[in-house]
Amino acid sequence: MAHSRFAAVRRRLEAFDPGAGWRLWLYEFLLFGFKQAWACLFGALLLVLLLATHLFYPEDAPLHRYDFLTLTALAIQIAMLAFRLETWEEAKVILVFHVVGTVMELFKTSVGSWTYPEASVLHIGAVPLFSGFMYASVGSYIARAWRIFDFRFTHYPARWATWALAAAIYVNFFAHHWLPDIRLALFAATALLFWRTRIHFRNWRRHRWMPLLLGFGLVALFIWLAENIATFANAWNYPGQESGWQMVGAAKLGSWYLLMLISFVLVSLVSPIRRPD
Repeated sequence: MAHSRFAAVRRRLEAFDPGAGWRLWLYEFLLFGFKQAWACLFGALLLVLLLATHLFYPEDAPLHRYDFLTLTALAIQIAMLAFRLETWEEAKVILVFHVVGTVMELFKTSVGSWTYPEASVLHIGAVPLFSGFMYASVGSYIARAWRIFDFRFTHYPARWATWALAAAIYVNFFAHHWLPDIRLALFAATALLFWRTRIHFRNWRRHRWMPLLLGFGLVALFIWLAENIATFANAWNYPGQESGWQMVGAAKLGSWYLLMLISFVLVSLVSPIRRPD
């Protein structure tokens, strides 16, 4: 696998010895923040673009704001590959998320779950193409973090079971509009399947661990916070936000939690499930 340029920087940072005591704790804290910032680089750039264009994009510009976002997101992706800031393996994951997310967007906008209030030329149906990049940024983050933090797992469930659960979650996102919503059953199945699973991550030189279910929840929380910023920037509107912005309901945390599991399983198709040494 071709490593990104960050790999050499990361190796130097991990080889540095800050000493013991508070120096080590401070260094590990800063290193963790640096690695997390690098892992979410793609999503962070998109979020900055959404805010900046909402505040400063001229209303009379010849190019629609949504189209500008699509072209800029594509340019960022190309630049990250050209400068080896991202590997081709990660780019493949982003493409899969783009397709999966766009399919969901086409359906959800058709049933009125949310709307895109601004005009665009680069769209499919009622869905501007930049929306797929927002889903892709979640996959990009997980794939990068998996490699950067050298994820290892204990008590990881059978792969076929995780695929079946992810498929059921994805189908329920569509089917609950006509059939009973089985979301509570899916939460229970997720807890039952992963309750013993620990994710081991290496920040400096040793692996630490947390329950994988807790990891899903923390990432879902940050995505929900990012979603509030995005809706504030008028990237899309939920029902009730058309006449003025209001915070996205906390119930959406559950949707993002389940989407996290789909995302994790998709990334596991190209990233190894390894046990700690």
